[in-house]
Amino acid sequence: MKSQTKTAAIRSPLTLGAVLCLVLLSGCSHNDRAELDHKKTQSLSEDKISNSPNASQNTRQYAGQNADQNTRITAHSEANMTVQGQQRHSPAPMLEMAESASMLVKTFPQPTMLQPTSADRFASISRNGLKRVSDDPVSTFSLDVDTGSYALVRRYLQHGQLPPPDAIRTEELINYFNYSYPKARDAAHPFAFDTELAAAPWNAKRQLLKVSLAAWQQPLEQLPASNLVFLVDVSGSMQAADKLPLLKSSLKLWVKQMRPQDTVALVTYAGQSAVVLEPTAGNHKAKIMHAIDSLGAGGGTHGAAGLKDAYRLAREHQGDGINRVLLATDGDFNVGLSDTPSLLRYIAAQRSAGISLTTLGFGQGNYNDELMEQLADKGDGNYAYIDTLSEARKVLMEQIGATLYTVAKDAKIQVEFNPARVSEYRLIGYENRLLQEQDFDNDHVDAGDIGAGHTVTALYEIALVDSGGAQLSPRRYSDEKPLSAQHSDELAWVKLRYKARGSSSSKLLQLKIREADLQAPSADLNFASAVARWSEWLAQPESTAGFHFNDIYQLALAAKGLDEHGYRSEFLQLMKLSEALR
Repeated sequence: MKSQTKTAAIRSPLTLGAVLCLVLLSGCSHNDRAELDHKKTQSLSEDKISNSPNASQNTRQYAGQNADQNTRITAHSEANMTVQGQQRHSPAPMLEMAESASMLVKTFPQPTMLQPTSADRFASISRNGLKRVSDDPVSTFSLDVDTGSYALVRRYLQHGQLPPPDAIRTEELINYFNYSYPKARDAAHPFAFDTELAAAPWNAKRQLLKVSLAAWQQPLEQLPASNLVFLVDVSGSMQAADKLPLLKSSLKLWVKQMRPQDTVALVTYAGQSAVVLEPTAGNHKAKIMHAIDSLGAGGGTHGAAGLKDAYRLAREHQGDGINRVLLATDGDFNVGLSDTPSLLRYIAAQRSAGISLTTLGFGQGNYNDELMEQLADKGDGNYAYIDTLSEARKVLMEQIGATLYTVAKDAKIQVEFNPARVSEYRLIGYENRLLQEQDFDNDHVDAGDIGAGHTVTALYEIALVDSGGAQLSPRRYSDEKPLSAQHSDELAWVKLRYKARGSSSSKLLQLKIREADLQAPSADLNFASAVARWSEWLAQPESTAGFHFNDIYQLALAAKGLDEHGYRSEFLQLMKLSEALR
């Protein structure tokens, strides 16, 4: 309906002001035309690079999406026009002189994209589909606390582009926000584990099961001493303003809250690795700031050499507290130990020696999201993408305990649905965190690591037997199982397994879900479900048929709550941007 409205608007008679504007544009000078031709040639060259044999398949697919968007985003004039003191900066279309207003309407050009095609790299995502409980009653996945996908989606939208579908990891968008979950009791019992069951906002005949946990919030002053090594990419690809300059400002935010017992070292890599700052205590902030100010970009990307130096420094000063390497880069490793399997094996070995890895991503254009996520997962750390100084403040100041201090390792969830009561289910998100059923009880299987104060949310969409909400076709020869008197009131059995900090054996928490638990949804469940539905609408618009964009927006708006830090208000603005770009 939206595209039809836009088309009708273009075909309608132009106002006098619009006609005058078109005439002025069509009469641009020879120099203006030459500049525009140059821009067009440059844009074509960028498209060729993006579609070259060396470009990833995701990049080529996204280039096609951008081409489709050329017919959806209206471009205005880039001529130096000032309206009410504000400068306009949209690309100016080429117009031929028209003999009449009607001719101008007929020759109005197709709009163009505001941004060039991105060469960012993402892992392919195959979205979770419906599972028939009689066939596959058990769902197992590793818990995830990364938030990089949300910041990446925000960057694309704020730069006038829809994000590539593979950039959208629904669970990371949901878990970007804090929710009012019960508090964990103490460090010995690091999780408050809870569930909620309510009707799905988009289909009253289906239900949403929310599985949530909140990790123990260790007070900042009580955190053990930290031994941190920042590994900073200073290669030539880091020269842009949203890369090294933003990275330096972000590091300074962290330095301001260092305690005397904390130490930090600074290692850089480009054509070669260099130790810019030996481990230095937090009471020497001026020295640390000076080292950060000295950083400059240029050269190749010998990431492997930098990793080895960073881990060496971390080992030499390893203590009983926090021992972590923080890699800050655009994810481009192209010299030395550059193949992903070798990097992952090396990082896994360091993890086993007690040194974790966190990745902080910066920049755009050649950003390697896939590698950054994999490195953090293998290093028992978390992955964040820094697109603004506000995001740096969130990650390195507001949530510093969660970023640095792990309260539980190898956390995983398993949900077993009762086939006598539940017909089908779908796990929303966590596509690259799925585990085999037998992995749940295997303490040797690596899973998610949870930081102090983290909240984690997982959503299942389910349909009860004989509820009328099932979407899979019934089978002619179904194997109907009789109700068990012992479990006749149960819909599902939810289990959480994790290793407490410093332990090599796991602990188990269990909860059962009954139909009697069905209740009106909380504001947190409504907001999380709105984020999930918008994420799916953004990645696959056809998947949310029947619950349209405005329905999703109103659901999020009503559940915004107090919003102390403004993150939910920002989310609503991003929703509006995505609607305008769709």
